Amino acid sequence: MNDRTRIRAAHSCAENAQDAVREFHRAVYQDNMALVVFFCSAAYDSDALAEEMNRLFRGVQVVGCTTAGEIGTAGYRDFSLSGISFSSTDFTAVSACIENLQAFETVRGHALVDSLQRELDSRLFPQASASSNCVALQLIDGLSLREEAVSRVLQSALGRIPLVGGSAADSLSMKKSRVYSGGRFHDDASVLILLASRVPCTVFRTHHLEPMPERLVVTEADPARRTVLELNGRPAAGELSRVLGQSLEGADLWHMLDRTIIVLINGESYVRALNAIHPDQSLTFFCAIEKGTVLRIARSADLLPKLERAFADIRAKVGAPQCVLGFDCSHRKLAIMRSPEREKIAALMLENRTTGFCTYGEQYRGLHMNQTFVGVAFGSSNASGEGGQ
Repeated sequence: MNDRTRIRAAHSCAENAQDAVREFHRAVYQDNMALVVFFCSAAYDSDALAEEMNRLFRGVQVVGCTTAGEIGTAGYRDFSLSGISFSSTDFTAVSACIENLQAFETVRGHALVDSLQRELDSRLFPQASASSNCVALQLIDGLSLREEAVSRVLQSALGRIPLVGGSAADSLSMKKSRVYSGGRFHDDASVLILLASRVPCTVFRTHHLEPMPERLVVTEADPARRTVLELNGRPAAGELSRVLGQSLEGADLWHMLDRTIIVLINGESYVRALNAIHPDQSLTFFCAIEKGTVLRIARSADLLPKLERAFADIRAKVGAPQCVLGFDCSHRKLAIMRSPEREKIAALMLENRTTGFCTYGEQYRGLHMNQTFVGVAFGSSNASGEGGQ
């Protein structure tokens, strides 16, 4: 193994959970693994998968989650297992599982981050610190409705260390999404990983949606339920339909990808995807939206050029990546699958060594969003760039 292959990726499409784990293990195994991260279809037998992970990776720190699709060396797939292993030669990792997210409190989040940072500092290679070339990764139950609160608190506690991650999914069935830590799967939970790197790394965020002039002001909302009751002082569904110039009655919201909603935060756009329309004309989104928020209608632009620019920016910062750990929204996956350029998009992901999963939401520097591709890219040890930025 040379100094450019300290991260090993694998992707198994085996139908049996145990066979998939065995194939995955053979491909990612290396001496002195600091961390293994995997992403698996929710259709696998979770008990069998966990048992085989525990048997084959005994003594290794392993985290993972269920998905709405897996990304890896086999491309965008369903019913598969993808993931990576990090060598302790170039990486140091610590992790913890946050259970019972419904009772999550700020003090609990700060205490956890403080504990992990102290643990990481005690294990780091010489002349390094937990705030240098370090990234925080999060895998969180995508049906918990707690991504905003948890991510905001964790990023506040992390300070300069950027937090990126994805919401676990369950193949769009919307019943149970789960994260894996400590040898078993959990729901209503989040896994936080602090990963310090001796190779350059950079976090990134990109989407393919462009704001249009139309604006909507949220005049009544229930953020805890991610529900908007009124827009511009009118019933939300009717007003959104009027502004879009199309009826939302009977609309297939999962496939309504050419129009969506964004909010501007410090001049940057963040997507808020529509989840459901209710009989009382209220709207539920996949992100919380507060009263007083100004929403913008956004339209879909060409996905490929945006993705090309994102990878070009990554390469300018860390060189040719030895791995891109990516969290890609399930809505983007649908857009890619129906795009005439889907083969070029898949090839671009492979060229940049992308491994990850399709999510129910994405987290970037403490913010929760939709229809976005976020992650962290790791360069080679002889590359130059700003780590953890």
